[in-house]
Amino acid sequence: MDSQRSILIIALAFVSFLLWKQWHQDYGPEPVTQQPQAEQLDHSGDLQLSADAFGPQPTATTPVTSQATAQSEQVVRVETDVLQVEISTRGGDIIGLKLSEYELTKDSQTPYVMMRRQTGFDFIAESGLIGRHGPDDKNNTDGRPLYQVSQSNFKLTADQQELIVPLQYQHQGLQIEKRFIFRPGQYDVGVEYHISNQSDEVRVVQNYQHLLQTIDGGKDSSFFMPIYRGGAYGTDADRYKKYKFKDMQKRNLSIPTQGGWAAMLEHYFVTAWIPDQQADNKLYSLIDRGRGVIGVLGPVMQLQPGEQTVIATTFYAGPKIQDNLAELANGLDLTVDYGFLFFISQPLFWLLTLIQGFVGNWGLAIILITIIVKGVMYPLTKIQYESMAKMRNLKPKIEDLQARYKDDRQKLGPAMMELYRKEKVNPMGGCLPLLLQMPIFLALYWVFVESVELRHAPFMLWLQDLSAPDPWFVLPVLFGASMFMMQKLTPMTVTDPMQRKLMMWMPVAFSVFFIWFPSGLVLYWLVSNLISLAQMLYIYRGMEKKGLHSRKA
Repeated sequence: MDSQRSILIIALAFVSFLLWKQWHQDYGPEPVTQQPQAEQLDHSGDLQLSADAFGPQPTATTPVTSQATAQSEQVVRVETDVLQVEISTRGGDIIGLKLSEYELTKDSQTPYVMMRRQTGFDFIAESGLIGRHGPDDKNNTDGRPLYQVSQSNFKLTADQQELIVPLQYQHQGLQIEKRFIFRPGQYDVGVEYHISNQSDEVRVVQNYQHLLQTIDGGKDSSFFMPIYRGGAYGTDADRYKKYKFKDMQKRNLSIPTQGGWAAMLEHYFVTAWIPDQQADNKLYSLIDRGRGVIGVLGPVMQLQPGEQTVIATTFYAGPKIQDNLAELANGLDLTVDYGFLFFISQPLFWLLTLIQGFVGNWGLAIILITIIVKGVMYPLTKIQYESMAKMRNLKPKIEDLQARYKDDRQKLGPAMMELYRKEKVNPMGGCLPLLLQMPIFLALYWVFVESVELRHAPFMLWLQDLSAPDPWFVLPVLFGASMFMMQKLTPMTVTDPMQRKLMMWMPVAFSVFFIWFPSGLVLYWLVSNLISLAQMLYIYRGMEKKGLHSRKA
């Protein structure tokens, strides 16, 4: 197999992989979820959980999601060094959230908007207490609770280690304080319920928390950037599972688990609820007025008269930084989704981060990791190019056999195999090393696509955002030029006219194709091609000195 066919295999494999990913995201098989027989949908579309959903405990229902803003609602604004949060006193829900350290677009000076409640698109985080005496229960005729708060603006100052935003409410003898706990530099927010039963009777409550997002209206995937927007969850059995909006529309998720988490994903960022990791929880999903809901239902709690308790959960909204996510919940770091090659991508990302720590520039880190990867794979590259050179040297003899047995295909095959045996040439020698290298190429692709660290990261000169396409198309053009040079270095040996035309136009096609790719990824492919050119020259010159290769073959 010659180098042109090898390049064609890379191209077809790469494009086929992207097409498969996009098809699987749109039309792939749906995950199967177990639903207890005691669960059913009522007329409003809410999932009913009977007592046996958590064992012999009192009945509880999932909450009704909030409607439009009530007239008496107050918005509490909280600011830290990394978060700008809006909390509604109606239910104590998070209805707005911005990331101060991440710009909406490069050099826009506008914080990235993760959550908002607006006409046409909702993305909010709701939480509360349901159960027989829970103020958020759907059977409560007063609707969602209206919490009281001492002030409408809170700010975490530089000398504070913690900022607590307390919301108070009284309901059926329960004194409830819902606390939001913010810390400097942290994207995870503590959400606690301090409950005191001041009645003379047993009170039954159950905590829930879920994320609610409009199904239509968000930024979706494209062929050139196959990213995911939708739900995900983790259980004690499955560390990471996607649960798309299509899944929510087909069935309500209902999975018991110890610990677990529920999340909404987007490119580079994740929003998640992480409940008590030692408690027996239940993951659920709903569809509510064109909005997908995924969340966690905690265990039923019974409070004796005079008893006090604290229910603690964690809310996270921020970048997909793997180390931080891994500390919060088992499998939450897998929301940085490298796909089935994660076991290759993760060490490559670790190496890329290590290099960047030394050089201080992500563009230089990409160049250096490309050099390292190509260096490690050099033995395979050497086998590949030597095999291709030997095949070219055999071209005259192969043509003689093809002419001799042009009318007898049955004899041509054995004659070709005898020639390969006699000349000690493996016809697949140029292909197999290439196939072994493909997983590394694809794993690096996902590292560059999924890593938030590369978002808006500058390189040099005109390349000020490695996550965005090259604004001047310089890298795609240089990549096409490098492919053309590789073709010139290894003269075309295919005889089929269609294949020859295809190979001639491949550099142009790839240059156009890479216009839409992140510049960091194109930089990697360009550097990889340049290194391949250097390796090719070195290997061929060594073979020429030994008389094993001729460029005129």
